[in-house]
Amino acid sequence: MSNSLASLAIDTIEHATAGSIVYPPGGRLGPRIQQDIQLVMLYTGEMNVTIDGRLLPVTPGQVILLKPGCEETFVFSKTEPSWHRWIAVHLNDMTEEIREELEQLPECLPLTEEMNRLLDLMLNVQRFASFEDQAVISLGLAALHLYPTESRRALLRQEKHPAIYSVLTYIHERYMDDLSLADLADRAGLSPEHLLRLFKRHESATPIAYLWNYRVSKAVELLTSTGLNVTEIAQRCGFKTSHHFARMIKQTTGRTASEIRRLSWSGMRKA
Repeated sequence: MSNSLASLAIDTIEHATAGSIVYPPGGRLGPRIQQDIQLVMLYTGEMNVTIDGRLLPVTPGQVILLKPGCEETFVFSKTEPSWHRWIAVHLNDMTEEIREELEQLPECLPLTEEMNRLLDLMLNVQRFASFEDQAVISLGLAALHLYPTESRRALLRQEKHPAIYSVLTYIHERYMDDLSLADLADRAGLSPEHLLRLFKRHESATPIAYLWNYRVSKAVELLTSTGLNVTEIAQRCGFKTSHHFARMIKQTTGRTASEIRRLSWSGMRKA
């Protein structure tokens, strides 16, 4: 495989941007012609992307690679809100070598904690900087460097340990409860240390980090689909206080709870 994408320099990028949005049930986007190299991460709901007439189904916990020049249409879940975030990088010159390398990369990968952290940082920096700012461009470039690395990691990953599936199911059913690492390890029938190692290998996160990310995703669902106040949502989703809830939502999505609700409900009114 060519090494051109991994060796891209800052001066080859015109601008970069990151974003986060929640589409209401039945939401659509496009058709559009993609102008950038774009990484799109789905957290809740579902996303069916038609790329040049070919359907690509995307489920929560996946990141997809979109390429310049392709016609895209997005169709989101009909029954629940769909929350996704993205990083878009616009190159000054899309060489044939880069196009060929993009074609060789997998168009869909599991979303890792590293990519999530990079996106979190980019959203925070972008609040105080333009799309042409060197700091924002550097983070967009880092995402393009990271994606090929993540594709190699995905190839090396083995099938998940059965204990991982057990713990994931338990978290999805009991996320509102006060769960500790010891509780999750007990559920899996493993020591906390063994569960921690397995989770980092298969989920690229600790069990508790996964739990909090899942709580945030459920909280976003309630913000966009119910009229419950912040205190009620925080309690239902296992947050210790309303302040803790607000901090985690902002840190994870790049928006406040009120912004998420306002944008989502505005979209519903327009639909």
